[in-house]
Amino acid sequence: MSSESAPAARGSGFAYALAAYAAWGLFPIYWKQLGHVPALTVISHRVVWSFLFVAGLLTVGRRWREVKAALGSRRTLGALLVSTALISSNWFLFIWAVNTGHVTQASLGYYINPLLNVVLARVILGERLRRPQLVAVVLAATGVVSLAVSRGELPWVSLLLAATFGVYGLVRKMAPVEPLTGLAVETGLAAPVALVLVALAPAVPGATGGFGASMRDTLLLVGSGVATALPLLWFALGAKRLRYGTLGIIQYVAPTLQLALAVLVYGEPFTRPYAVAFACIWTAVLLYALDALWWSRPRPLPVHAARQGA
Repeated sequence: MSSESAPAARGSGFAYALAAYAAWGLFPIYWKQLGHVPALTVISHRVVWSFLFVAGLLTVGRRWREVKAALGSRRTLGALLVSTALISSNWFLFIWAVNTGHVTQASLGYYINPLLNVVLARVILGERLRRPQLVAVVLAATGVVSLAVSRGELPWVSLLLAATFGVYGLVRKMAPVEPLTGLAVETGLAAPVALVLVALAPAVPGATGGFGASMRDTLLLVGSGVATALPLLWFALGAKRLRYGTLGIIQYVAPTLQLALAVLVYGEPFTRPYAVAFACIWTAVLLYALDALWWSRPRPLPVHAARQGA
């Protein structure tokens, strides 16, 4: 873990994880400031400045050998190519959703995500589903189906956000690479394409704003690198210090903040179909939380049983 005592490590881990998920939950505020800039331009700058920021951290920490090792491993490089495509798609879709008034659907996607992770763990990793997890997945699916039927269309923004981030997390879990190193390789692989798109951005018909258009736009685009990398690093530090179940519950801070922003700040409608769907999802989340924090925890043996075992 670290040189910290166990209680201190848990405390700092909680603080890091909470900071990460709170930042992700408040991201719509940041991206809304760039709503007049095409989403593809924003994501391109996000990739470029994230890479430069992470490269600076690697240089300070003298960790470029890790990047070289990752690039030299065919298995690791293949996994990171896949994860690069997934996280780039996720970033683009989230920014597009925020700036086109779909923050409610985005928050629904991140409520679904951990429940989808349970399914992926069963299908890909062969992990068994406990009964509360199975019920939670069925409830979540019921919520999505009810929303699709009520609206006459699938909530594709929610499903794509959940799927891209869920599979991304699975790929990164299976890739033998540290978080900072992995992010450096991912943004480095995407950077050449992003640089081309940045260069072409001024020629996009009807595009307004962007790098150099104003000091405000420029600072926001440059700052997107720090805004991207810091929460990921906080998350990595928190994950090393906390139980997985605890981390799984803290992650609901992000979609809760996103939903609050969507309804209370940006005035997106919270209709009856959404209420039914979220009721199913929230019930599923409660089951997931109880299973992670309580039902699945090993129970201490009674005193007399412990003595007999001794």
